[in-house]
Amino acid sequence: MHAFLLLLLAIASEVAATTALKISDGMTRLVPTIFVVIGYGTAFWLMSLVLKTMSVGATYAIWAGLGTAGVAAIGVLWFGEEMGLGRLSGILLIIAGVVVLNMNAPGGH
Repeated sequence: MHAFLLLLLAIASEVAATTALKISDGMTRLVPTIFVVIGYGTAFWLMSLVLKTMSVGATYAIWAGLGTAGVAAIGVLWFGEEMGLGRLSGILLIIAGVVVLNMNAPGGH
C-alpha cells in the first residue's frame, strides 16, 4: 500500500482514539477505553510502516498537522467547542507548516 495512504489511515486512527479518549471520561468507561488502546496501537503500527519509506520529519509533520486539525474539527462539530479566529488561525498555521516541511523533505515526501 502507498505510504501516504497508510499515513492517512494512521492519522484517522489517532483522531478516532483521541475522540474516544474524550468520551472515556478519564478512562473510566470500558468501551471507549478499549477504542483508545486499539486506536493508538493501530495508529503507531501504521506510522511505523510509513517510516520505512518516508522521512521521519515529513511523516511527523503531516501526522501532527492533520491530526490536530481533525481533532479540532471534531471538537467543534461533536463537542460544541468554539472555533474562534485565533484557534482557526493557529490550525491554518500548523497546516501551512506541514506543507512547507513536506515540500522541503528529502526525497520529495
